[in-house]
Amino acid sequence: MQDVLTKLGIVAVNKGTSTGINWTGTETSGVLESFSPVNGEKIASVTITSSEEFEQVVKTALTAFETWKLTPAPKRGEIIRQYGNKLRLHKEDLGKLVSWEMGKIYQEGLGEVQEMIDICDFAVGLSRQLYGLTMHSERPDHRMYEQWHPLGIVATISAFNFPVAVWSWNAMIAAVCGDVSIWKPSEKTPLCAIACHQLLSDVLKENNIPEGVFCLVNGDYRVGEWIARDERIPLVSATGSVRMGKLVGAAVGARLGRSLLELGGNNAIIISDKADLDMALRAVLFGAVGTCGQRCTTTRRLIIQENVYDVFVQKLLKAYPQIPIGSPVKEGILVGPLIDKIAVKNFLHAVDEVQREGGNILYGGTVLPETQNPSGCYVIPCIAEAQNHFSIVQHETFAPVLYLMKYKTIDEAVALQNGVKQGLSSSIFTTNVIEAEQFLSARGSDCGIANINIGTSGAEIGGAFGGEKETGGGRESGSDAWKVYMRRQTNTINYGTTLPLAQGIKFDF
Repeated sequence: MQDVLTKLGIVAVNKGTSTGINWTGTETSGVLESFSPVNGEKIASVTITSSEEFEQVVKTALTAFETWKLTPAPKRGEIIRQYGNKLRLHKEDLGKLVSWEMGKIYQEGLGEVQEMIDICDFAVGLSRQLYGLTMHSERPDHRMYEQWHPLGIVATISAFNFPVAVWSWNAMIAAVCGDVSIWKPSEKTPLCAIACHQLLSDVLKENNIPEGVFCLVNGDYRVGEWIARDERIPLVSATGSVRMGKLVGAAVGARLGRSLLELGGNNAIIISDKADLDMALRAVLFGAVGTCGQRCTTTRRLIIQENVYDVFVQKLLKAYPQIPIGSPVKEGILVGPLIDKIAVKNFLHAVDEVQREGGNILYGGTVLPETQNPSGCYVIPCIAEAQNHFSIVQHETFAPVLYLMKYKTIDEAVALQNGVKQGLSSSIFTTNVIEAEQFLSARGSDCGIANINIGTSGAEIGGAFGGEKETGGGRESGSDAWKVYMRRQTNTINYGTTLPLAQGIKFDF
């Protein structure tokens, strides 16, 4: 890994604060130490952003905004195009760093960097399509339309499980909209963020972009609190747990700011007796154990029609032991480690709780032996029979625990699917058009994402990503999610010689 770190500008102790061009940071403010879940060894350290550095970052970003917002949107898009090309050149190196620092398998690391490239391409096209509507006025000789203007500073608080992609979803779209950005990455994956900004810094310097358009701050929850409470930051996009989201939402809401929240998921796949079971099996395996169960879209509940329950469970029990578990940087491995030993503890707690509540462990739920577990973070994914009302089932455990339950009718299945507080991703496998359409109708899934014959994981950047209920209601990435990063302005122009009032009101004097 040392050659990869060198190529990406990672050293033993890295300055953790950046204004896009310049880096600052001293160890007197404290350091974050990044340990790899692959082998438990320390990779490098990152200096924590001090309150003084944070203040300077915000001031620099505000200054940059005054210039950036007046830069034509297609020219802003050109900077993002060049960054996308820079990512193409360093895709393998950045993908390896994602795998090494976060623990997802290398193919998923590459996939995450590809998401960054894709969103850059999307943003470049968007830079020429920030459309506003025209409306017909009820008054003669009047024209009415709406346009969109940049907000200002957009702050992104990202989670460890997607240490680079989620930032790009926000920052690349915000940039073409004319916003400047501040990124606080997870304290568990700071090196990935530094690498992203190192590559971005090259592009900014080559184009004489002023510092402050893209900023980076590092630290724990205290830095997040500074962001959430700062009235100079009109939009805070936060990805993480429901608990974190409630704190951020409350702090931002108290100052009447905007928050974009992407929080927990408790995602289910419904397996109909009219499903292609082999296709469904592949989707369940990737959804349930991909990224070692550490995706917000991970499949956590499997709702199976009673007529095919036994058959499908046997398919699962045959497939799970064949899943290769081990170092995520090795070829052929499909499941890497959990992020740290706290995650392992939460995994084991969920296994204990489902049994305490009356569930039945069908497979896994244990930690790999020490001889196969250099970091102590490798576990055997768990399959458990459970009831939807169990407390542990209602809770999102960020680990590979899959809960199985039966249903009789499609109405019952949808009720089980919707019967949790989270509402991110959902899926049904069926070849019956009536079941499929019902699942997508107003009487069907209450999630932000609802799929037919596709699993709960693997969303594309072209569609708006996000969920309802305790998932937070936010939308990122594609479709018209760009509107979140801008302010709407309605304009009416009177090109006549009189002043008629709306609604036919007379106000003569």
